[in-house]
Amino acid sequence: MKVKRVDVSIFIRQVFLIAGDIAIINFSTFLAAAIYFNFKLDKVFMVLPMLAGRALPVTALFLVLFYAFGLYSSIWKYAGLYELVQCTLAGAFGSLLGVAVDKVGQYFKILNLGNFPPTVYIISMFLIIGLCGAMRLFYRMGRRVIHESAGTIAGKRRKKKRIMLVGAGDMGMIIARELAANGYRDGKPVVMVDDNRHKQGKRFNGIPVRGGCARIPEIAEKYSVDEIIICIPSAPQARQLEIMNIAMTTNCVLKTSPSLREMADSAGEIKKIRSVEITDLLARPEVNLNIDQCRYLTGKTVLVTGCGSIGSELCRQAARHKPKSLILVDNYENNAFNTYNELYEKYKGRFPIHIRIGSVQDVGRLREIFSEFRPDIVFHAAAHKHVPLMEDSPCEAVKNNIFGTYNTAKTAMEFNVQKFIILSTDKAVNPANVMGATKRITELIIQYFDKKSDTTDFAAVRFGNVLGSNGSVIPIFKHQIENGGPVTVTDPEITRYFMTISEAAQLVIQAGSLSKGGEVFVLDMGEQIKILTLAENLIKLSGYEPYKDIDINFTGLRPGEKLYEELSMEEEIKGRKLTANDKIFVTPPVDFDEAALAAALEKLRGADEGNVREYLKEIVPNFVEAPDYSVVE
Repeated sequence: MKVKRVDVSIFIRQVFLIAGDIAIINFSTFLAAAIYFNFKLDKVFMVLPMLAGRALPVTALFLVLFYAFGLYSSIWKYAGLYELVQCTLAGAFGSLLGVAVDKVGQYFKILNLGNFPPTVYIISMFLIIGLCGAMRLFYRMGRRVIHESAGTIAGKRRKKKRIMLVGAGDMGMIIARELAANGYRDGKPVVMVDDNRHKQGKRFNGIPVRGGCARIPEIAEKYSVDEIIICIPSAPQARQLEIMNIAMTTNCVLKTSPSLREMADSAGEIKKIRSVEITDLLARPEVNLNIDQCRYLTGKTVLVTGCGSIGSELCRQAARHKPKSLILVDNYENNAFNTYNELYEKYKGRFPIHIRIGSVQDVGRLREIFSEFRPDIVFHAAAHKHVPLMEDSPCEAVKNNIFGTYNTAKTAMEFNVQKFIILSTDKAVNPANVMGATKRITELIIQYFDKKSDTTDFAAVRFGNVLGSNGSVIPIFKHQIENGGPVTVTDPEITRYFMTISEAAQLVIQAGSLSKGGEVFVLDMGEQIKILTLAENLIKLSGYEPYKDIDINFTGLRPGEKLYEELSMEEEIKGRKLTANDKIFVTPPVDFDEAALAAALEKLRGADEGNVREYLKEIVPNFVEAPDYSVVE
């Protein structure tokens, strides 16, 4: 049998409030009578016997009402208008019942009661409401003073952050109250900015509103702001991006609040404030998944090869659509293990989740796994992706990317998989490196198998660089900034298409619903972004000034690297069409000689370091290796 533990602090607080209410209830009537009789002592003392006679029943009635209205269960450190309304209603009803007690007592001659003038009852009611409410607000203020005093003592050891809140609306008020309730341990709001001119010059929760968003740098300097929190979740994304860019001209750490909905879903609201990420600065709205078009995963056995950044996100996205089971295949056990643990913790009991360790280069192992689970949907994410590494080990890129895809696609066809989707890259378009060439060949392979299969729809998804994925520029830049710099960029003019990990996974899943077989799907990713701009913005988001606090060094293009990428080949552009999702294009299959491809692949199987590039160029004639611009020290 479990013994319920009693929180001593809560018990003491409730005893304190009840004792205070008892004193206030009885003192208020006496004071009301004294006020009514202009404090004439002879008349005031005449009412003492009447007060003693009604003390027990009236006090009991008030306490019952206060309990019923929740005045002993409210968290008074968060007290606001609602609690004061409850206090007013309880005081008003209690006063009316007090009159009823007097009248009933007189009528039945139960108690030695007199007949107070109506004015005494009215004054008494206002005194009870006012004093009971004041006691609770003083309790709240006392706690705040204690917290602030503790924060001041702690501040002697560390400087308290000075915070600017951008937005004096509902979210700004929530953040301000939460910071106060936590004793300003996470920083103290010293100023707000808001574009609404009616709010400018006023104070909210004691915080002054000193101007619009255009004046953020000026106001931040005047108030010695350390941190800026963007509190405008309902503003259009373009406006939020504009404000973030203004805020980044300061040396302040930049953070953003969640949406009101996220705040309502969170028990620890203040913890939801997060640092602004580089993904928030994409110059286009994030592409969102069309949920209705992804129901094809529901009740299906889904298999994902490769549990890296995108593969693990594919597993998360697929898990949301209630598959029959989910199978993770990877030859690197740590990635698979971590992804499995995360998914099992969240979805345990809802559907089976399995790990199978194995390489896509091993046909026998693939057949064992496909025979065991008979997957309906396969997302093939296993691949080598790092351009410079594959330049040094081209045969490994061929084994894993080309023949790993070939083996998995062939096995999928043998076991009548319904959908087989591979991940490709913009580097497959007019490739300048081994990795891009191998990915272009994987696109041809899935088109080859699509023509051979009557049961499986094969498709490829082509996208740009994925922000935050393993080995991408963002984690590298962050590590360099944490170590004080310099941040290294290959060339000041290098540009890339960028998307988030979530977008990449959503695009792959979306393609599965749209695929009829043989297509290459491409995301409209807007304009290419300079890597240099990313580096500068990330330095600013970290609270530093580029070239002053953190330097940027240019190292030269690496082997196989181009200054810019392309999303479609010239022969694809003519037939490219929009899909049901207006951000996703589809390019129809390009005609090629199937027999010639099969023969070239067999030839490629026997390639070595000396002739592998030559064989790749036979299959991908537009593979033109980029010059090596790397700096030799």
